Amino acid sequence: MQYDYTQCVVLNARMAARAVSRRYDRKLKPYGITAAQFGIMGVLARHGGESVTGISERLAMDRTTASRNLDLLVRKGLAETTEAEKGNVRACKLTDKGQALVDKLGPKWREAQQELQTFLPDADLEKTLDTLKALAQL
Repeated sequence: MQYDYTQCVVLNARMAARAVSRRYDRKLKPYGITAAQFGIMGVLARHGGESVTGISERLAMDRTTASRNLDLLVRKGLAETTEAEKGNVRACKLTDKGQALVDKLGPKWREAQQELQTFLPDADLEKTLDTLKALAQL
């Protein structure tokens, strides 16, 4: 029996995620960061003092990927970490330079959001986001 993999939810979701990530990466490249790094910066802007595990959970990102991207942000002077008194935990926060970049990129992020919304002309964005968030919880 032949299966029509073009109708596969996993395949199409992964393809869409990659395309969206590439689009955001292109917009962020002039600023020296990726979409994954900007996501981490967004978490830190809202939840300063977050651990690497907390960041990875909030973004549904593998912990090693979050750690690697956070280390890049630290090297660029956009974030900083401090070791916790107990255990192997790093508390992470944006530097002033990192917060300034988040503030500067806010309009670019909104622009990218609006551009992507044009690909959903007949859909309710709120409903689409609710569906994506529900799928992320699986």
